[in-house]
Amino acid sequence: MRPRILLTGPNGQVGWELQRTLGCLGEVVALDSSALNLADARQVRETVRALAPQIIVNPAAYTAVDKAESEPERARAVNAAAPGLLAEEARRLDALLVHYSTDYVFNGSGSRPWREDDACDPLNVYGATKLEGERAIQASGCRHLIFRTSWVYGARGSNFLLTMTRLMRERAELKIVADQVGAPTWCRDLAEATAQVLSQVCGPGSPFRDPAPWGVYHVGNGGETSWHGFAEAIQRLEGEGPAAQARLLPIPSSEYPTPARRPLNSRLDSDKLARVFGLRLPDWRVALALCLGKPAA
Repeated sequence: MRPRILLTGPNGQVGWELQRTLGCLGEVVALDSSALNLADARQVRETVRALAPQIIVNPAAYTAVDKAESEPERARAVNAAAPGLLAEEARRLDALLVHYSTDYVFNGSGSRPWREDDACDPLNVYGATKLEGERAIQASGCRHLIFRTSWVYGARGSNFLLTMTRLMRERAELKIVADQVGAPTWCRDLAEATAQVLSQVCGPGSPFRDPAPWGVYHVGNGGETSWHGFAEAIQRLEGEGPAAQARLLPIPSSEYPTPARRPLNSRLDSDKLARVFGLRLPDWRVALALCLGKPAA
């Protein structure tokens, strides 16, 4: 029997890809914010109980990092309270909760890639509320997989890739932060990795393999770069035309002040994912070329 999968945020860049990848694993019930308002605790409980899914996949989040500084309660309702409620309902149903978190749970110190068991110390409201969500899930006792990722982009939605491709055509010069380092992660690779993990922990019958390696995993494309390096790679792949003529000037974070502080070191160590599930995402340059439909540089 194919499991029923409740998917939140199907119109987001990760959720959009998950609709495609999860379809081979079960019956996907995708609910956008008009059908499931994660800030409404009562609606969350009633919806989950009515659907009784075997798997809940929650990529939905409040992701307006700067705006969260002035809207902490709204961010907390979606990023912290809602995952906790989903976890409680998953525990009641004996279901599995798959949840997505962020490199922003760390303070960005040092230069070593962050491991799953490193101490968390978020610099901003967004990171703090995402960490609260993680901890609420862990405290619930439900089966869970928490996938921390970084610098997510894709061919749709709102992200650095699409912003850069637009601005490079509109402006002769762009100043781009060069002292924040991480790995751009293609949302399609993230969604496909999710499906591959689920195919390993779920099977006919139960539907879960117990004991299974539940917990927190870092999931991101390989390699590292700065935002400036990411922009340069986008420009190279864009080829000739107005975008190729824009000057990309590297600047420190101090020259681009924002309401929310950003971590300088967003590197994530994905060795645990490779060790437990045998999965390692491609280098970020390869993923970017595939996303843009270009040959890898």
